[in-house]
Amino acid sequence: MTRARCVLGDASLRQRFDAVRQSVITATRDANSLRNEIMAMRERMAQAHADKPGMFDIKQSAGGMIDAEFVMQFLVLSESGRHPELIANTGNIALLERAEVLGLLPAAIGHAAATAYRSLRQVQHTARLNEEPTQVDADKLMPERQAIQALWQAVFQSTPELQPTPAQNLAA
Repeated sequence: MTRARCVLGDASLRQRFDAVRQSVITATRDANSLRNEIMAMRERMAQAHADKPGMFDIKQSAGGMIDAEFVMQFLVLSESGRHPELIANTGNIALLERAEVLGLLPAAIGHAAATAYRSLRQVQHTARLNEEPTQVDADKLMPERQAIQALWQAVFQSTPELQPTPAQNLAA
């Protein structure tokens, strides 16, 4: 629901859709339970999409686009009730910047992750247009990976009882 949008229908249908979406997104949730659910989902994805040796998958690897997307889903679902600025489906880059401005991320973490996400999206788009794989040498895109790993750590490792996901263990 965080990325859902009405693409067809008259104004009244769009308004009803937006009201349901907003109600679902802003519903009160236990942040620790949500955090654990998202981390478990990320762990399952890491197991299902194991990295090829010496390669970095810009979408699936630790420090890849999925990590930034999961962070934003968590922040939207856990904080949009208190911060309605997160409700609009403005895309991950804008939401990362917005989350930092709102104080939901440490200074510079959101901006660095937004810049990294933008770079990874550019690599992804180029690869798709050229019908090339979206895996690159593990040594490439290291600053981008580190920025997104710092984002993940700031959001999901800031609570002492939480353990790193296999995706983060692979990156360490």
